[in-house]
Amino acid sequence: MSGGHASSESSTRIEQWAPELERIVSASEPIQHLADGFGGNLGPAEGPVWWKEGHYLLFSDIHNNKRMKYEPGRGVTVFQEPTNRANGLTRDLQGRLVACEHDSRRVSRQELDGSITVIANSFQGRRLNRPNDVVVRSDGCIYFTDPWTSPAAPEQWDLTFSGVYRVTPDLGTISLLADDFVLPNGLAFSPDEQVLYINDSRRGHIRAFDLMPSGMLAKQTDRVFADLRGNEPGVPDGMKVDTEGNVYCGGAGGIWIMDRAGKKLGRIMHGAPATTNLAFGGDDWQTLYFTSRNHLGSVNVKIAGLPVPAQKR
Repeated sequence: MSGGHASSESSTRIEQWAPELERIVSASEPIQHLADGFGGNLGPAEGPVWWKEGHYLLFSDIHNNKRMKYEPGRGVTVFQEPTNRANGLTRDLQGRLVACEHDSRRVSRQELDGSITVIANSFQGRRLNRPNDVVVRSDGCIYFTDPWTSPAAPEQWDLTFSGVYRVTPDLGTISLLADDFVLPNGLAFSPDEQVLYINDSRRGHIRAFDLMPSGMLAKQTDRVFADLRGNEPGVPDGMKVDTEGNVYCGGAGGIWIMDRAGKKLGRIMHGAPATTNLAFGGDDWQTLYFTSRNHLGSVNVKIAGLPVPAQKR
């Protein structure tokens, strides 16, 4: 794993498509390449999540079945292994680590004593596919995506669709929110938690849904928020939102930034192949970390990201 530096590659730049981008990130802001050498055929670097009280970032190395730890100024070390080839990570309201595990086909929670609690591993008696990414709302409900990724071997899978799910805080009820995505991937809430953004990697766009008081999707509000397709490598993947409602998402060529109305403001072209996920971090939540196929990097922004764990309302 190599150490970090500010890239000088010509392919590394911040494209400004609208003047509003300047309030978020300067086009001249350096893009930091922090470490590489992760990932492989069985999966990339993924799932970054900031640990504010420890001032470090955790992220998944899916291929090597490890959870990595990045400490600013110190570099990357192995934090935990094995991880059941965990992908997306977040924290619940108590600060516990929540993980989407590929090998075990479940969403799990690591308790403060190190033991593991299963959040979800089945729906209506059928095993989940391969949970991908997860977020926790301020009411404690857990939302996650579960794409059906192996049509070539359907006999290996219990479910025949890609799902988006919600689990209640007591883990007693799992609800299917949507089953009409081809490959649901990243998901994120608006700052007021009244909108849930979910992207579809196969279709190349982000969809947005208003949330009902119950926390379920108001299906009649389903709309395409932004199309992130392009000629460069990359599809919609990990996604985050800042405190002003701007949406950041991996897409063709890098990290796309949209305002709360879906207007495309610009793109962070970090030069690494295929952005896989994002996390805000730092003491002020103004460092945007990103993972790619085998790489970890960051860029400083001017607007704080939404903190993790979510703040109780």
